[in-house]
Amino acid sequence: MSADAHDTAAGAVAHHAPTAGEYINHHLRHWQNHAEPQAIADFSYINYDSIFWSVSLGLLAVFLLWRAASRATSGVPGRFQAAVELIVEMVDSQAKGIIHNATSRKAVAPVALTVFVWIFFMNAMDLLPLDLLPSLWAKAYEAQGHDPHHAYMRVVASADLSITLGMSVSVLLICLYYNVKIKGLFGWLKELFTAPFHAHGPVGIILLAPANFGLNLIEFGAKTISHGMRLWGNMYAGELVFMLIALMGAVGFASLGGIGLWIGHVIAGTAWAIFHILIITLQAFIFMMLTLVYIGQAHEGH
Repeated sequence: MSADAHDTAAGAVAHHAPTAGEYINHHLRHWQNHAEPQAIADFSYINYDSIFWSVSLGLLAVFLLWRAASRATSGVPGRFQAAVELIVEMVDSQAKGIIHNATSRKAVAPVALTVFVWIFFMNAMDLLPLDLLPSLWAKAYEAQGHDPHHAYMRVVASADLSITLGMSVSVLLICLYYNVKIKGLFGWLKELFTAPFHAHGPVGIILLAPANFGLNLIEFGAKTISHGMRLWGNMYAGELVFMLIALMGAVGFASLGGIGLWIGHVIAGTAWAIFHILIITLQAFIFMMLTLVYIGQAHEGH
């Protein structure tokens, strides 16, 4: 090959190589029902990848809990049974300290347990090599005769705001259910208009009713939005850090002079992954605890 031909081929390869921005933008795109990029808060988009991974990991969580329950023995437990029992006891002790109604706790504690395990599994997908599943998806996409550059796949469902807000809205619905169940429909409606600012006499109640109702609506909305966005923000940021670390490795691997960057990528990636184990566990625990706290508040009056 002549020098000119070699330069032309090298230029073509460089032309097709994605820039850092293109690489990150590609990894932040969902497999969805629209071809155009999605705005973060545009819920008209359906993210098929988030639905697939969240449902699959939810079923896996339920299966593992069912398997542990069905094979539990009264003797010396194995490692798997011991690990599940440790998680169950942790959730149960937290539920007893927050929800004092034993009847409600029989339903709420399993919900909290499922939420903890489910979110942990979704968060743990962040520990897989960044390009492993997306590259396999791109190859399958190409095998069907499509452009692999348009094969989008995000595997961390908890880094999708629509998933985390969907879970927090589900918690809100549970809270509304227990508000009505514990206080009665009219008792809860009365609380909406008479608390937190209590007034005496018909005139005072009428004057403060709009403020009470507005503040209660704001409280429900703020708790629900912050509940979902806290999990999303932490997992989204963690995903971005993994992308930046991956770019270090890509640059170092692509050039002989950048071997130091590749070594830095391995060290930084390993360190961040170890630290991220704490983050994914902590975020699952926080979401579970807030679920218990919000449902516990539904049992209490102002």
